[in-house]
Amino acid sequence: MNKKTRLEKDILGVVEVPSDVYWGINTQRALTDFRISGEKFPNSFVIALAQIKKACLQANLELNLIDQIIVKALIQSIDEIVIENKLLDQFPVDIYQTGSGTQTNMNMNEVLANRANEIMGHELGKKTPVHPNDHVNQGQSSNDVIPTTMHLVSIEEIQNKLLPALHRTISVLNDKIVEFKDIIKVGRTHLQDAVPIPLSMEFLVYQKQLTSEEQKLIEIVEELKAIPLGGTALGTGINTHEEFGELAIQKLSLITNIDFRSNPVKAEGIASHSLFVKLGSAMKSLSLALLKMANDIRWMSSGPRAGLGELLIPQEEPGSSIMPGKINPTQAEMLIQVCLRIIGNDTTLTFAEGFGSTLDLNVTKPLIIKTILESILLLSNGMISFTNNCLKELKANHVGIKKHLEENLMIVTKLVPEIGYDTAAEIAKEAHETGKTIKEIIQEKQIKINNLDEILDPKKMV
Repeated sequence: MNKKTRLEKDILGVVEVPSDVYWGINTQRALTDFRISGEKFPNSFVIALAQIKKACLQANLELNLIDQIIVKALIQSIDEIVIENKLLDQFPVDIYQTGSGTQTNMNMNEVLANRANEIMGHELGKKTPVHPNDHVNQGQSSNDVIPTTMHLVSIEEIQNKLLPALHRTISVLNDKIVEFKDIIKVGRTHLQDAVPIPLSMEFLVYQKQLTSEEQKLIEIVEELKAIPLGGTALGTGINTHEEFGELAIQKLSLITNIDFRSNPVKAEGIASHSLFVKLGSAMKSLSLALLKMANDIRWMSSGPRAGLGELLIPQEEPGSSIMPGKINPTQAEMLIQVCLRIIGNDTTLTFAEGFGSTLDLNVTKPLIIKTILESILLLSNGMISFTNNCLKELKANHVGIKKHLEENLMIVTKLVPEIGYDTAAEIAKEAHETGKTIKEIIQEKQIKINNLDEILDPKKMV
């Protein structure tokens, strides 16, 4: 045996484990067996799992199922993770592992047990006096602990990152609606000129969509508060004290300040994760709204000479390595790419639920939560960047807007009640072919229309 390793034994045999690590034989086997992506669970997930272990320990202590001295040492080790952010480098298991997340659950059990043993003056790797299964995992199974962690970390990330970022974007949109309220511009349908529309109304569309998506997320957070903790392997609560589940959930609520409740059918929260599909769908829907906004702004800021030129984007960085002075809609393009990734992630979640939820256990739990957390992170950071670096400083190009409006042929629509559709169409066609305005063609044809200037005033058309 290498002096820098220690020997640990289980029913499968003996394994060398680095002598200075807090994980044990189960984790070491996982490092050998699952060399897949190099991606690990984020710290937010590890901390959430540690919080759940703390709630379970407190429940078991109150039920007199674990010795107080052991619980004290274990809670100290948990607080080192949760409060001091220590030991976070002790969770090296690849995301792509068994579908229940058992390797990660055991990784946590081993780290906490070994650290507790060290606190109590004992060697690492001996599983005594604190045992990873008998003590840290008492009353639990990976099948109920990992889903509960998925719920907790999703709620925390939505509340701490996604909703604040979304609220910030909505707030800046509200500012733009006020800023643009008196600006009338050419509307467009099918990428062709249409009747005039207030610029503020286009931004009101974005605001309305994002506000609707915000409400969906708030409702999903409430649904996520129903957790299967206490259900153990299949939701039946086997090998668990009858009061453990409710008590552990109460403790978790106090630890996290989130009002969790027991899933009335714990087996449902273990066998299926359709709620995460719903969350993924909500983030896809949010992405589609953001994609529209980013793409519209990209179009309206196109130019500056040969595009629509109705919006002026902030000049954040040079746009070209070969064309001097070029400014590109980089923030819009970034957000579009983020949105496309979230749309793809939604497909992953759909298949993870469809293929993974077989009989009594969904076996794609790590993939589901990895995908969810990635989507939350990308959306949150994408919105913050786009809002602060583009949307906030976005300006109306009054010169470009006025020019397009003066040349707009579709103001002829307002004349239909006066002269009929066919005559109005002929006027628009002739104006387009000659390059003249609608008013000039009407005057040349000596068509008598009372209050022509008022009728053709774009502000009277909105």
